[in-house]
Amino acid sequence: MKTVDIIIPIYNEEESAPNVIKEIKNTFNNSNFKFKITVVDDGSTDNSYNKIKDLCHNVIRNKVNKGYGAAIKKAIRHTDGELIVIIDADGTYPPGAIPKLLEKLDDFDMIVGARTGKDVKIPFLRKPAKFIFLKLANYLSEYKIPDLNSGLRAFTRKSIEQYIHLIPNGYSLTMTVTLAYLCDGLDVEYIPIDYHKRIGKSKIKPLRDTKNFIFTILRTIMYFNPLKICLPLSLILALASIGVLIYSSKYLDRIMDGTVAVLAIASIQVIVIGLLADMITKRSK
Repeated sequence: MKTVDIIIPIYNEEESAPNVIKEIKNTFNNSNFKFKITVVDDGSTDNSYNKIKDLCHNVIRNKVNKGYGAAIKKAIRHTDGELIVIIDADGTYPPGAIPKLLEKLDDFDMIVGARTGKDVKIPFLRKPAKFIFLKLANYLSEYKIPDLNSGLRAFTRKSIEQYIHLIPNGYSLTMTVTLAYLCDGLDVEYIPIDYHKRIGKSKIKPLRDTKNFIFTILRTIMYFNPLKICLPLSLILALASIGVLIYSSKYLDRIMDGTVAVLAIASIQVIVIGLLADMITKRSK
């Protein structure tokens, strides 16, 4: 029987974390899986630690808040189960869905609980940003991704450990893992789940985290498939160079040869950088 490490990062979740842990225990007490619950208290300033310390198998405490990704990475390094599940402590994800994810993990490297079920309550203000992120990720990764950053997923330890060095410390962990698995050709399966209204206040900071999400998508794709970014950018610069040349020769009294040259050189530089990065990426695999 394989051991499952269930990792729950918490930061000021005293209202919801105890119930989430209890639901997980009730779910697994009626299953065939051997499980351990590891909670990472990521610098909570409320009463979260006292409320959960006796409910789980292991508690890791950070003196200061280091971030969602940092908490999960730390838990992975301090556990040893063959299978790993991550789930948020805010009551949004259904613990009862975890066994369904694990049952399919024999045939896949990662199973993701996609928030596409019948009861999905994503805040309205987040929907436009999520739509843009998903479309950008779909284009760059060349996969149709049902849910880019679901916080409920199961993966094999063997598969996730090879990407630990790529995982950021913030909320971008789920995006990075999704894109890394897909771009590297690993087997990923999505299972529809419900998504409930969170208990307590969200820790996401819209402006900062939106910027981080965009950079994460671009950085991850640049790592695995640099030409997907460099080729279109080089083409845009080349077309801009041609456009300036045509416009200035037709409508101005002189050709803007300096601008044309700068854009043309930039276009060549970008595609060369992309080709070198692609060669390095392919040689390292």
